Amino acid sequence: MRSPDSESISLSRLVGHEWRELVASRAFWLLLMMVGPLVGHGFITAIETYAEASGAGGGPAALAQGLSPLDGILVPTFGAYDLAATLLFPFIAIRLISADRASGAWKLMQQSPVGMPAILAAKGIALLASWLLAWAPGLLALVLWKFYGGAIYAPELLNLLLGHLLRVVLASGIAVAAASLSTNASSAAIAALGFTVGTWALEFVGENRGGLLQTLASYTPTSALQVFEHGQLRLSTLVVTAALGVGGFALAAVWLPLGRKAGARAAGTAAVAAILALVLWAGASLRPAWDLSENRRNSFSESEEAALKKIHEPLRVTVFLAPEDPRLVDLDRSVLSKLERILPAVDVENASHSKTGLFEGSGDRYGEIWYEMGGRRTMSRSTTEPIVLGTIFGLAGIPAPETNGESEYAGHPLKARPAGAGWIYYLLLPMVVVAAGWLHFKDRS
Repeated sequence: MRSPDSESISLSRLVGHEWRELVASRAFWLLLMMVGPLVGHGFITAIETYAEASGAGGGPAALAQGLSPLDGILVPTFGAYDLAATLLFPFIAIRLISADRASGAWKLMQQSPVGMPAILAAKGIALLASWLLAWAPGLLALVLWKFYGGAIYAPELLNLLLGHLLRVVLASGIAVAAASLSTNASSAAIAALGFTVGTWALEFVGENRGGLLQTLASYTPTSALQVFEHGQLRLSTLVVTAALGVGGFALAAVWLPLGRKAGARAAGTAAVAAILALVLWAGASLRPAWDLSENRRNSFSESEEAALKKIHEPLRVTVFLAPEDPRLVDLDRSVLSKLERILPAVDVENASHSKTGLFEGSGDRYGEIWYEMGGRRTMSRSTTEPIVLGTIFGLAGIPAPETNGESEYAGHPLKARPAGAGWIYYLLLPMVVVAAGWLHFKDRS
């Protein structure tokens, strides 16, 4: 019987092997070399735009009110990592599988006493370590932003980093699954790229058709990341994204072992698909969500939320608006998505039968929004937050709280210049990566 110490030693050796394989990949060094200028461009452009909005260069001073570093600096800066996770990182994950197959090292690794789960866990740890290393330019941007005098709200920053971490977990799972199902690296790369293009198509179709497709589109990589970029943490998004990434590794565990019969692989694939579907269904049903933004953009005012928490009956909303109608988007973002975090149950039904509303069969009913609670119904055509909340309070028989309509968030305007950032991101960081890569490959030769 193997002792836990021997298993940990074997796992640590596997992680070391995967890390050596990873740094031996030119794709890894290409990622490090490209991510610096990409992040730098986003950061420098964001700084200049933020300064203009803060009133620099004669810009309107009114724009400075309510300026958020999350929107103005953090999201544009770390947006480069979404691009890297989509177009660059999958090649690194695919190589960890294809290189072992091509060199014959996979046969030796299968004889390791730790088993297939530990082998794939070692690959996952190495991939996460490489991604954290690639975060160096982004973290440096945070240091520079603080040096320039900028403000950072820790909860929304950590939430954004969590979103990007989940993004790369998903990208790793898809890439590893594609590599395990494909016979070579090029086929795996095409499959991974096909998945990405498919999610883009799903987002486009979901926005135009609504219904189930729109619900599925809300869990695509881009849509899931936008939840974190808006300063919101949804448990459903977290669970679904993590489950899809882990599911890719689970599928790889079924297909990677050499000599496994087709029937066993088919049964294993069916089992993974069934378990994953159950987890995704349960995860999508989770309602807890938290607003971690400093300006409370995903929440009502404190007095309004206190009044809404007195409502204990489910709310049913029937909307006669087409999916492409901007009023439906405004209603969902400004009211319905916030209500789902507070009320015990919110059931929304879109009764429109057209995509644009130009040829709506419901005639004069188009534009109506019906609210039902406890057998009481009322209709409104407005999608603005105060009117909708007033309608709901009246339906529930609760007096609407008094609000002054002004936001308590003053913003963080800053007329800063990205002093030295260009030299750091366009020259210094690429030179450091090139020098480190040259020394690494020189020692191997």
